[in-house]
Amino acid sequence: MKFRVERDVLAEAVSWTARSLSPRPPVPVLSGLLIKAEAGTVSIASFDYEISARLQIAADVTTEGTILVSGRLLADICRSLPSAPVDVETDGSKVTLTCRSSRFNLATMPVNDYPELPALPELSGTVNGEAFAQAVSQVIIASSRDDTLPILTGVKMEIEDDLITLLATDRYRLALREVHWKPSTPGISTSALVKAKTLNEVAKTLGGSGELNIALSDNSELIGFESAGRRTTSLLVDGDYPKIRSLFPDNTPIHATVETSSLAEAVRRVSLVAERNTPVRMAFTDGQLTLDAGTGEDAQASEVLEAALVGDEITVAFNPHYLSEGLSAFDSKYVRFSFTSAPKPAMITAQSEIDGEDQDEYRYLVMPVRLPN
Repeated sequence: MKFRVERDVLAEAVSWTARSLSPRPPVPVLSGLLIKAEAGTVSIASFDYEISARLQIAADVTTEGTILVSGRLLADICRSLPSAPVDVETDGSKVTLTCRSSRFNLATMPVNDYPELPALPELSGTVNGEAFAQAVSQVIIASSRDDTLPILTGVKMEIEDDLITLLATDRYRLALREVHWKPSTPGISTSALVKAKTLNEVAKTLGGSGELNIALSDNSELIGFESAGRRTTSLLVDGDYPKIRSLFPDNTPIHATVETSSLAEAVRRVSLVAERNTPVRMAFTDGQLTLDAGTGEDAQASEVLEAALVGDEITVAFNPHYLSEGLSAFDSKYVRFSFTSAPKPAMITAQSEIDGEDQDEYRYLVMPVRLPN
């Protein structure tokens, strides 16, 4: 095998594919990248039995062939090369990378031992990549990081006709975001539980490439994403996701609206004195919100903000980390807190004007911390 390609193109392609490599591969060959050169293109692929990634780049191919080489080492080398064309050539069981005066010899691994990459399932529909990426970023903040509860490390994708609803929870907060898409089959009704980590990588690396193709297998075991010549597949999380939709309240008699950026900054400042597991208290009264944290002999902080309140005055307390992460997911000028009562979860939604209607395509529900009487 022999081909030439620009350093930046090769480095970016190798880095993207190597992202999917497992830090502890079950077998040594799965630490490698499969590189295949043929007819003016070079394809680079990775696979760990759960997630696969594959892309194609244009290259000047002199001799066709396929090699398997250590992915992380190759990524490090490509990033370090000078900005110039790179020649890649095999010599027996070695592969040589030459770029100006830099020359690297790497050992190859047996290609025949590498498992067959999963095929991309049949196309289910397309979605705007940027809209999908934003939706994912808003929802995954509520997914669990606790691997002892693998079900909750996933994001539930519920698909009904032209609407995708993303749902996530870690038992202390919930997030729901709706995004429209173009299904290949009108009236489609299905769901998938996707690892939050996988969705995050898709959003970051494919979300800015325009239209994003989503492909779900008929047996509901595999999901695929494809955009701008890049494709990734992932096994779905197996299990029944909790029915969290019903936890979002239908009737909330108390509403409070606060400017998003001002509240986020105030929460950040006040929570500086909050010890670990100490909440930030929020007292909503007519026309204002008082934030405070810290008690007794410890450090204390308080801040007053303008707020619009509809309904009874209410005092609640929240974990400052959960509150800050939720607020950071909103890009609207205002956020609206909707309460049933102080001990019940509070729902946060976007609002463009202080006295306008809330926009509920994104909903963030956070459990309050119980205050002593």
